[in-house]
Amino acid sequence: MTLTASSTAPFITHLTSSRNRKPLVSVLTLAACGLLLSTAPARAQDKPSANPDVLVLSDGDTLHGKLISEAEGKITFHTDSLGDISLGWDKVKELHTAQKFGVLDKNIKLHAKENAQQIPVGTVDVTAKSVAVHPDNATTAASIPVADAAYIMDAATMDKQLHHAPGFLSGWNGAATAGAAVVTATQNQYTFSGGVGIVRVVPTASWLNPRDRTSADFTGSFGKITQPAYTVGGVIVPAVITKSAIYHADAERDQYFSPRFFALGQIAYDHNFGQDLDLQQIYGGGFGWTAFKTPTQEADLKATIQYEKQQFITGGPSANKNLIGSTLAATYVLHRKLLTYIQGVSFMPAYNEPRAYSANETNTFAFPAYKNLSFSLGTIDSYLNDPPATEPPTKRNSFQFTMGLTYAIKSKY
Repeated sequence: MTLTASSTAPFITHLTSSRNRKPLVSVLTLAACGLLLSTAPARAQDKPSANPDVLVLSDGDTLHGKLISEAEGKITFHTDSLGDISLGWDKVKELHTAQKFGVLDKNIKLHAKENAQQIPVGTVDVTAKSVAVHPDNATTAASIPVADAAYIMDAATMDKQLHHAPGFLSGWNGAATAGAAVVTATQNQYTFSGGVGIVRVVPTASWLNPRDRTSADFTGSFGKITQPAYTVGGVIVPAVITKSAIYHADAERDQYFSPRFFALGQIAYDHNFGQDLDLQQIYGGGFGWTAFKTPTQEADLKATIQYEKQQFITGGPSANKNLIGSTLAATYVLHRKLLTYIQGVSFMPAYNEPRAYSANETNTFAFPAYKNLSFSLGTIDSYLNDPPATEPPTKRNSFQFTMGLTYAIKSKY
């Protein structure tokens, strides 16, 4: 039923003329409560959200959202309609933040907490090619030229990187690769290959100098060719099985004394059926130096003193070797939009038995395919100079060509 203005007048007159006025009060109270309840959601919806950050583009367009970060001249800004967008300083006319950010001047070299107080933290205004930071405890803003603002990160991220460390299971990056081949014909053949490589640098932020780096790596391939038994002129020729098995595992811990110089400890294990090597164990330590490091490239040189034990499949205990030697190694990593290339080269001389030296080289190319997946090609070349004499003779060199699908492991810290 709907009440019009004319129909409600007698009703209200009747209520007010009654000797007991409580019904009128009750009705009015209920009406007021209903009005409040009906308008409460609208008021909640009308309540403005937290002040957004404002980005004014060079063409005059204005975006409202949240500044994520700035690194090496690239700004990441999030809006509800566009998601995350990335652009350079040349596309930005103004930037104003409501939240607090830390701005790192590229001329300041950071060693974690040591000089963290030099980083201004506060709301940020970018105008006229200058970044102004407004700290709460300062009367004047800190001004940094845009060209010198190497990194801008939110205050919570800066505090986490400066004053905390990732747990043992956090902060790891790397890749896992797998490949296989199966052939059924006159001979039956199958080959499986794969590997996992992970590394963690602490702090995990690239704008801080590293304190330590931990890495681990495993690669392996296993294959078998079977020639079934057959009969020739009533004579049974037995089945022939040819096996190949190559495994490598290593781990390394680097402790930095400066942004480029570090001490290291390493262990490594190798098995190569084709070289008659049952197990090679290496335990060593030494020093390393980062020859150069950019956002897209890095090259490290390393030298160690080590104990090395070689155990062979044939030849008995007398063929085994206990060696004192070194590992002289170089690693190179290149990151491009459509390619990641990793190369490792090492030479391992033995001082107490000069003939028992060895060398290795690995090359890996990864091409992005879909999200964290990429297609990879690689080579593994190993040389063992002094294997025991066998029949048929053991080749000193072992070469592998690998191909497979690679999944990128990315840090969650």
